Amino acid sequence: MKFFFFILITFFFIGNSFASIKNKILDNLKETKNITFNFKQKIEQEEEMGKCVIDYPKKIYCTYIDKYNKVLVSDGNSLVIKSNKNRQYYRYPLEKTSLNILLNKQLLIENISKIEGKILNETHFVFSIKIENNLVNIFFDNETFNLVGWQTEDIYQNRTVTFIYDLEYNKDVDKNLFKLPSMH
Repeated sequence: MKFFFFILITFFFIGNSFASIKNKILDNLKETKNITFNFKQKIEQEEEMGKCVIDYPKKIYCTYIDKYNKVLVSDGNSLVIKSNKNRQYYRYPLEKTSLNILLNKQLLIENISKIEGKILNETHFVFSIKIENNLVNIFFDNETFNLVGWQTEDIYQNRTVTFIYDLEYNKDVDKNLFKLPSMH
Protein backbone atom coordinates (compact mmCIF):
# COMPACT_ATOMS: atom_id res chain seq x y z
CA MET A 1 0.00 0.00 0.00
CA LYS A 2 2.86 2.41 0.82
CA PHE A 3 4.44 1.63 -2.55
CA PHE A 4 1.18 2.42 -4.37
CA PHE A 5 0.88 5.70 -2.44
CA PHE A 6 4.52 6.60 -3.33
CA ILE A 7 3.88 5.94 -7.04
CA LEU A 8 0.70 8.01 -6.94
CA ILE A 9 2.46 10.97 -5.26
CA THR A 10 5.39 10.70 -7.72
CA PHE A 11 3.06 10.87 -10.73
CA PHE A 12 1.22 13.79 -9.14
CA PHE A 13 4.44 15.82 -8.75
CA ILE A 14 5.74 14.89 -12.21
CA GLY A 15 2.37 15.85 -13.73
CA ASN A 16 2.40 19.18 -11.91
CA SER A 17 6.01 19.78 -13.01
CA PHE A 18 5.08 19.13 -16.67
CA ALA A 19 2.06 21.41 -16.36
CA SER A 20 4.21 24.14 -14.82
CA ILE A 21 6.76 23.93 -17.64
CA LYS A 22 4.01 23.92 -20.25
CA ASN A 23 2.31 26.96 -18.68
CA LYS A 24 5.57 28.91 -18.54
CA ILE A 25 6.29 28.06 -22.20
CA LEU A 26 2.78 29.26 -23.13
CA ASP A 27 3.21 32.47 -21.12
CA ASN A 28 6.54 33.09 -22.86
CA LEU A 29 4.96 32.54 -26.29
CA LYS A 30 2.06 34.86 -25.52
CA GLU A 31 4.47 37.70 -24.65
CA THR A 32 6.59 37.19 -27.78
CA LYS A 33 6.05 39.59 -30.68
CA ASN A 34 9.20 38.61 -32.55
CA ILE A 35 12.50 36.79 -32.14
CA THR A 36 15.88 37.21 -33.75
CA PHE A 37 18.34 34.32 -33.65
CA ASN A 38 21.22 32.47 -35.23
CA PHE A 39 20.61 28.96 -36.42
CA LYS A 40 22.28 25.74 -37.44
CA GLN A 41 20.20 23.51 -39.67
CA LYS A 42 20.82 19.93 -40.66
CA ILE A 43 19.04 18.33 -43.62
CA GLU A 44 20.10 14.70 -43.87
CA GLN A 45 23.92 15.04 -44.07
CA GLU A 46 24.04 18.70 -45.16
CA GLU A 47 24.51 21.46 -42.60
CA GLU A 48 23.65 25.15 -43.05
CA MET A 49 23.97 28.17 -40.79
CA GLY A 50 22.51 31.64 -40.75
CA LYS A 51 20.45 34.30 -39.01
CA CYS A 52 16.67 34.77 -38.85
CA VAL A 53 13.98 37.12 -37.69
CA ILE A 54 10.49 35.80 -36.97
CA ASP A 55 7.81 38.46 -36.66
CA TYR A 56 4.43 37.12 -35.57
CA PRO A 57 2.15 36.38 -37.23
CA LYS A 58 3.64 34.32 -40.05
CA LYS A 59 6.62 36.40 -41.14
CA ILE A 60 10.21 35.21 -41.35
CA TYR A 61 13.41 36.47 -42.92
CA CYS A 62 16.53 34.29 -42.95
CA THR A 63 19.93 34.78 -44.52
CA TYR A 64 22.21 31.80 -44.87
CA ILE A 65 25.96 31.94 -44.44
CA ASP A 66 26.99 30.42 -47.73
CA LYS A 67 28.53 31.37 -51.04
CA TYR A 68 25.13 31.42 -52.79
CA ASN A 69 23.51 34.26 -50.78
CA LYS A 70 20.51 32.08 -49.96
CA VAL A 71 17.52 33.92 -48.48
CA LEU A 72 14.23 32.58 -47.10
CA VAL A 73 11.34 35.03 -46.71
CA SER A 74 7.68 34.83 -45.80
CA ASP A 75 5.33 37.79 -46.01
CA GLY A 76 2.63 35.86 -44.16
CA ASN A 77 1.08 34.33 -47.28
CA SER A 78 3.91 33.00 -49.43
CA LEU A 79 7.32 31.54 -48.71
CA VAL A 80 10.20 32.33 -51.08
CA ILE A 81 13.60 30.67 -51.14
CA LYS A 82 16.07 32.48 -53.37
CA SER A 83 19.67 31.54 -54.05
CA ASN A 84 22.37 32.53 -56.52
CA LYS A 85 23.08 28.81 -57.03
CA ASN A 86 21.84 28.25 -60.59
CA ARG A 87 19.61 31.33 -60.12
CA GLN A 88 17.18 29.32 -57.98
CA TYR A 89 13.86 30.89 -56.98
CA TYR A 90 11.13 28.87 -55.30
CA ARG A 91 7.78 30.21 -54.16
CA TYR A 92 5.31 28.19 -52.08
CA PRO A 93 1.99 28.94 -50.41
CA LEU A 94 2.98 29.27 -46.74
CA GLU A 95 -0.01 27.18 -45.63
CA LYS A 96 1.43 24.14 -47.48
CA THR A 97 4.70 24.23 -45.50
CA SER A 98 5.73 23.22 -41.98
CA LEU A 99 6.75 26.81 -41.33
CA ASN A 100 3.06 27.71 -41.35
CA ILE A 101 2.80 25.97 -37.96
CA LEU A 102 5.95 27.56 -36.51
CA LEU A 103 5.13 31.06 -37.70
CA ASN A 104 1.55 31.09 -36.49
CA LYS A 105 1.85 31.97 -32.81
CA GLN A 106 -1.87 31.64 -32.12
CA LEU A 107 -1.92 28.17 -33.71
CA LEU A 108 1.09 27.17 -31.61
CA ILE A 109 -0.54 28.39 -28.40
CA GLU A 110 -3.83 26.64 -29.18
CA ASN A 111 -2.14 23.33 -30.02
CA ILE A 112 0.35 23.35 -27.15
CA SER A 113 -2.53 24.09 -24.76
CA LYS A 114 -4.30 20.91 -25.90
CA ILE A 115 -1.41 18.42 -26.01
CA GLU A 116 1.04 16.89 -23.58
CA GLY A 117 4.69 17.64 -24.02
CA LYS A 118 7.60 15.36 -23.21
CA ILE A 119 10.86 15.83 -21.37
CA LEU A 120 13.75 15.26 -23.74
CA ASN A 121 17.24 14.61 -22.34
CA GLU A 122 16.47 16.46 -19.07
CA THR A 123 17.13 19.92 -20.55
CA HIS A 124 14.50 20.23 -23.24
CA PHE A 125 10.76 19.90 -23.53
CA VAL A 126 9.19 18.88 -26.87
CA PHE A 127 5.73 19.25 -28.35
CA SER A 128 4.69 17.38 -31.49
CA ILE A 129 2.12 19.14 -33.65
CA LYS A 130 0.65 17.60 -36.79
CA ILE A 131 -1.67 19.56 -39.03
CA GLU A 132 -2.68 18.00 -42.32
CA ASN A 133 0.53 16.43 -43.66
CA ASN A 134 2.88 18.69 -41.71
CA LEU A 135 4.51 17.34 -38.55
CA VAL A 136 6.64 19.65 -36.43
CA ASN A 137 8.47 18.76 -33.24
CA ILE A 138 9.12 21.99 -31.34
CA PHE A 139 11.82 22.13 -28.65
CA PHE A 140 11.94 24.45 -25.65
CA ASP A 141 14.54 24.90 -22.91
CA ASN A 142 13.30 23.55 -19.54
CA GLU A 143 14.83 26.41 -17.55
CA THR A 144 14.35 29.52 -19.73
CA PHE A 145 11.21 28.22 -21.51
CA ASN A 146 12.66 29.68 -24.73
CA LEU A 147 12.25 28.12 -28.13
CA VAL A 148 15.50 26.28 -28.98
CA GLY A 149 14.64 24.54 -32.23
CA TRP A 150 12.38 22.35 -34.29
CA GLN A 151 12.34 19.27 -36.46
CA THR A 152 10.28 18.95 -39.63
CA GLU A 153 9.87 16.50 -42.47
CA ASP A 154 9.37 17.76 -46.01
CA ILE A 155 7.28 16.23 -48.79
CA TYR A 156 10.29 14.14 -49.85
CA GLN A 157 10.58 12.77 -46.30
CA ASN A 158 13.81 14.65 -45.70
CA ARG A 159 14.16 15.32 -41.98
CA THR A 160 15.31 18.83 -41.13
CA VAL A 161 16.52 19.73 -37.65
CA THR A 162 17.01 23.40 -36.80
CA PHE A 163 18.84 24.50 -33.64
CA ILE A 164 18.54 28.15 -32.68
CA TYR A 165 20.71 30.19 -30.33
CA ASP A 166 21.57 33.78 -29.38
CA LEU A 167 17.86 34.59 -29.13
CA GLU A 168 16.66 38.15 -28.74
CA TYR A 169 13.00 38.90 -28.04
CA ASN A 170 10.73 41.76 -29.04
CA LYS A 171 13.29 43.96 -30.80
CA ASP A 172 12.41 46.71 -33.25
CA VAL A 173 12.10 44.96 -36.61
CA ASP A 174 12.26 46.52 -40.06
CA LYS A 175 8.96 45.43 -41.68
CA ASN A 176 10.56 45.80 -45.14
CA LEU A 177 12.53 42.61 -44.46
CA PHE A 178 9.40 40.58 -45.13
CA LYS A 179 8.83 41.83 -48.68
CA LEU A 180 9.23 38.91 -51.05
CA PRO A 181 12.35 39.15 -53.21
CA SER A 182 11.95 39.35 -56.97
CA MET A 183 12.96 36.53 -59.28
CA HIS A 184 15.88 38.53 -60.69
